[in-house]
Amino acid sequence: MHIPDGLLSEPVWVGMGAASTGAVAVAIRRVNRSLTADQVPLMGMTAAFIFAAQMVNFPVAAGTSGHLLGGFLAALLLGPAPAVIVMATVFAVQCLLFQDGGLTALGANLFNMGLAGSLGGYGVYRLLLRLRIPPGAAIGVGAWLSVLFGAAAASIEIAASGVAPARIILPAMLGVHSLIGIGEALITVAAITLLGRVGSLRAKGIAR
Repeated sequence: MHIPDGLLSEPVWVGMGAASTGAVAVAIRRVNRSLTADQVPLMGMTAAFIFAAQMVNFPVAAGTSGHLLGGFLAALLLGPAPAVIVMATVFAVQCLLFQDGGLTALGANLFNMGLAGSLGGYGVYRLLLRLRIPPGAAIGVGAWLSVLFGAAAASIEIAASGVAPARIILPAMLGVHSLIGIGEALITVAAITLLGRVGSLRAKGIAR
């Protein structure tokens, strides 16, 4: 889902860059007001894990592959605002050091794969908890939808740039990423379970 340079039109990548910059600025202000000493190493470890996990691709279908996005997982572990900062750091390093996604598209890539997961998927998860859906199922659905949110946002950006009409790019992207989302859900549920956090998430309700 990493968008390269030259694919998005200037108004689109500038607008997405501004939106992502604003979101990161708001996240930094919120984290500065509530950051505790124990959160700092956890943010670093989460960023390192997501960065490494994104380097591992898993096969999907017809020669395509996917990888963990991790925004929703970061939000579960840290809360939405710290997760936004973590994802901004991950995508900036990937772009600047590994040329994974274009520099002009960095804001769009952060929005699609970071903010949609950190905020969109997390919002769905909290809603499902209020509806008394079991936490494990809520995590799986939130993780799956976080991938679809990102794919939909990328599709809209590409269509708005005149690359392909939305009626073509949107179903194609959502079809592939609905399968990738299954991998995201399985990895996220497994990671949370491995960390022994499902019980504590149920108790605290991730009230951050």
